[in-house]
Amino acid sequence: MMHIRGRITTLHGNADCVASALAPDNLRSMTTTADGDHVNTAIEGTQLRSVIASVDDYLMNLAIAEDACSSFSQESADQLRNNDQKNPVQKVREKGGR
Repeated sequence: MMHIRGRITTLHGNADCVASALAPDNLRSMTTTADGDHVNTAIEGTQLRSVIASVDDYLMNLAIAEDACSSFSQESADQLRNNDQKNPVQKVREKGGR
């Protein structure tokens, strides 16, 4: 059986916010963390088509998260996380976004 592993690392002005926004959409085979100004996502699977589809979905979610978080300062992201409020991507989705 084939085993596929990959890592996507992206640079963001507000990596904590972006990683927090992405995490709820992760599949069991994915992990997303913030490290400084980078967001790191590891993905693995056994079916190439499934991994490709997961990466495609992830990249769309990443674009939405980046847009939503770009207007938030680090302080705002910390407040969202500490107060257990909805993250920016959830708010965009509730307003009719993806």
